[in-house]
Amino acid sequence: MAAREKKGPHAILIAYPLQGHLIPSVHLAINLASRGFTITFVNTYSIHHQTTKAINGNCSGEDIFAAARESGLDIRYDTVSDGLPVELDRSLNHDEFMSGLVDLMPAHVEKLVAKIMQQSSPPVTCLVVDTFFVWGSPIAKKFGLLCVSFWTEPALVYTLYYHMDLLKKNGHFACQDNRKDPIDYIPGVKTIEPKDLTSYLQDDDANTWLHQLIFAAFNDVRGADFVLCNTVQELEPQVIEALQSYKPFYAIGPIFPRGFTNNATVATSLWSESDCTQWLNSKPHGSVLYASFGSYAHITKTALWEIANGLLLSNVSFVWVLRPDIVSSNDVDPLPVGFKEAVRGRGMIIHWCSQTQVLTHPAIGGFLTHCGWNSILESIWCEVPLLCFPLLTDQFTNRKLVVDDWKIGINLIDNQMVVTKEEVLKNVNRFMDEKIRNQLKATMGGIKKKLEYALGPGGSCEKNMECFVKELNAKSNIIASVSTD
Repeated sequence: MAAREKKGPHAILIAYPLQGHLIPSVHLAINLASRGFTITFVNTYSIHHQTTKAINGNCSGEDIFAAARESGLDIRYDTVSDGLPVELDRSLNHDEFMSGLVDLMPAHVEKLVAKIMQQSSPPVTCLVVDTFFVWGSPIAKKFGLLCVSFWTEPALVYTLYYHMDLLKKNGHFACQDNRKDPIDYIPGVKTIEPKDLTSYLQDDDANTWLHQLIFAAFNDVRGADFVLCNTVQELEPQVIEALQSYKPFYAIGPIFPRGFTNNATVATSLWSESDCTQWLNSKPHGSVLYASFGSYAHITKTALWEIANGLLLSNVSFVWVLRPDIVSSNDVDPLPVGFKEAVRGRGMIIHWCSQTQVLTHPAIGGFLTHCGWNSILESIWCEVPLLCFPLLTDQFTNRKLVVDDWKIGINLIDNQMVVTKEEVLKNVNRFMDEKIRNQLKATMGGIKKKLEYALGPGGSCEKNMECFVKELNAKSNIIASVSTD
């Protein structure tokens, strides 16, 4: 029993209830647990129901970390209400969902944290919360815990939000007529075009509830003791160095599961996965375009039809992930009439899949993506070039990194405001041309080496994680000694 009391830190980790945030949160939990942490991982009721239903066909699953715990990791599992009924369609009621996370969820979290602290051994050390939760710091301080803010997007996106005041002051954001000239005053960022800011920072009106959420989140993060970022120091060195002048900011990415594709032990999919392996096995090496617009962003039916018709005209083989609510939960079959029949044998259309499993298949030659950060990191690791079609939030900034800075992808649409089947046809064919893809893959190989180095012995991921754990323990010991005086 005495040995157990000497165990490492105990972290309560609360995952933001969107799949793009859930996946790296799960991997972070496993990473920390493998370093001797006790982790109490918290999902919302609604996410728990979705993930267990997706894997079991029902909602009876009790603990998504059961298999991980059998491997020797001390990961406990709990659930909390986000303040809304589980059966509410959060995709159709997006504003209500987001406002609930701000106004209703904190009271439930406080109650759960109090319960965990009373019942758990070893004692809880810190609270790890997604940066977009606006209440992390005050709840942590109420219970005498250290607050660790977890940022799941690039450091470039973080620093743009962190410096919203500078963007406002210089007239590039939240003005009646935002300036359109390049931005060259953000610390650690050489220059960035206004069109490459996140979608919310391109708005003239910053009085929406969503902008208020972002303002509150980046006010709250100033009270955090540490920031962990799922990025790679070798990819964003200047930005990260500038951010480290404000508070301990650790680039600990890429946060991948062991073996990369070995993520089946923890349920993170919100929909049942289709297996594309047999179909892909029938296709030539590098001939298939994988298309997915992620787990959250929506697309208009008009744009979807233009992309569909462009793919139809291209004669390129493709796997297209179209989740059930890609346009709306009320429109479960949004494709053009006759499209599925017209591409039969050449195109496979599914609701969801294991993306890492598809990307590692040799038949995949490219990825038509919304530029979600998880998708970009996974594509780099698999050396699959990117055809970029950003839809929302950080995806516009991520596109800049992929196309303009790292040169590992091209744009689907040159003018991101207008989608036409002709331009889709032109750029799909250009992208899938063997010569173009080989050029992109050659560049991507150099970027992948940076990820491999970061994850290897002595790499930045390992060094930064060790530094974080050391600093966390040191600060915890100081707090403990003060509280016992």
